[in-house]
Amino acid sequence: MDGAALQTGLLRQALAEFVDRLVGTLPTVITGVVFLVLAAILVTVVLFLLKAVLARTMRSQSPVYRQFLTTIVAVFLWFGVGLSALSVVGLDDIAASLGTAAGFLALGVSYATSDMIADAVAGVYLLRDPDFETGDTIRVGDMEGVVQSIELRKTRFTVDGDTVVRGNADIEARWTKVGDGAT
Repeated sequence: MDGAALQTGLLRQALAEFVDRLVGTLPTVITGVVFLVLAAILVTVVLFLLKAVLARTMRSQSPVYRQFLTTIVAVFLWFGVGLSALSVVGLDDIAASLGTAAGFLALGVSYATSDMIADAVAGVYLLRDPDFETGDTIRVGDMEGVVQSIELRKTRFTVDGDTVVRGNADIEARWTKVGDGAT
């Protein structure tokens, strides 16, 4: 057998093996695609329902708060779909590794942003508190001022004509309403 015939034979054998493996994996790929389509529909419906429920139950709350909750739920849902899709197509070890790595990454991020998370959680409580609203005079420690705006992570006060910005975690635990019906 000459060199050209040997190369042609090797090429045919490699192509045949490739086609056999491709045909063998088609059911797994199709299953994965069907899973992703169904999961995308389910996630879209869940997020639509969540937005509708939040819009009705938290009508008076800031849209930033509703969007924050929706984004958190969406991230968890899509991450779960991604890991599940890997498992569906037979990549369980990769899914487990990514899940573990994501857990460690989330732990590091949460530690690094713990102050920001504390401000956001306190902001949720302040936004929902009927005794802490824009226009109220509030005392926090040695500062007394009028609430100018309440945001998810910080609150702005007017103190002697100046704007003072404080993190919500600093405010939430130790504020006192000055004037009518102090807390």
